[in-house]
Amino acid sequence: MAIDPDEYRIDPDKPFRLGHAATLVPPHYDSKDDYRAMLDGCVEELDELQEKLYSSASHAVLFIFQAMDAAGKDSTIRAVFSGVNPQGCNVSSFKRPTELELAHDFLWRSNLHLPRRGMMGVFNRSYYEEVLIARVHPEILAAQNIPGAPNGGKIWQQRYRSITEFEAHLSRNGTRIVKFFLNVSKGEQGQRLLDRIDTSRKNWKFDPNDLYERQFWPQYMEAYEACLNATSTKEAPWYVIPADDKQNMRLMVSRIVLQTLKKLDLAFPTVGEDQLKAMRQARDDLKEGN
Repeated sequence: MAIDPDEYRIDPDKPFRLGHAATLVPPHYDSKDDYRAMLDGCVEELDELQEKLYSSASHAVLFIFQAMDAAGKDSTIRAVFSGVNPQGCNVSSFKRPTELELAHDFLWRSNLHLPRRGMMGVFNRSYYEEVLIARVHPEILAAQNIPGAPNGGKIWQQRYRSITEFEAHLSRNGTRIVKFFLNVSKGEQGQRLLDRIDTSRKNWKFDPNDLYERQFWPQYMEAYEACLNATSTKEAPWYVIPADDKQNMRLMVSRIVLQTLKKLDLAFPTVGEDQLKAMRQARDDLKEGN
């Protein structure tokens, strides 16, 4: 079954309902070996495109991953970007803000990790936490000590505007942004949390806080739906990826990553006549043992 990336892209001109979005779809692979072959092919192709991106240094690409706990962000990032030269790709994970980060605006710390031209950047969580977890837990917003912070929904509208303007600015300056929401069902999340408890080699992954946050599932779904509707744009689209089948999810993400890079029409830099002449001379010198 062919993967159509646009099927999972949020149209900014149409209202999006998260409750109607699939968490599980028919697999795009026939077997585990087929999945492995398909993913390996994507990884190999991505490696070549990343080399062109790095050598041309004309664009930067930023991939943002958001999801509920246990949706598979870490494993997806590892699987899709496993073959990329580390010199050309940075992965940044965003945890609870430090005191220094809280003393700045909510976009400040992300600026420090943005990819330069020629690089791919991957954000495992991002500034979107500031309209998700901060919305579900108002005490987080209160701790930011924002002077004259408005009450109610106005602050979220202001932050959506800050985010879309920020992403439009990056786009105008050569950064392509693609955002993934890995859409796992509550039932599947529960099974994965149980697996972390019951499988000894996964015990280290279990965090009791995940169970606490699970109590707020409806509030998170409401926050995500509002965020996805407000911030999916032509310059920085959101893709809602069914995440109950991790292998399927990784194939979908890899296809969208490849599509994003292909649309940049990347090519290796051309070499001028003077440089070619110098290279021919260098070749002759090397052959002569100089």
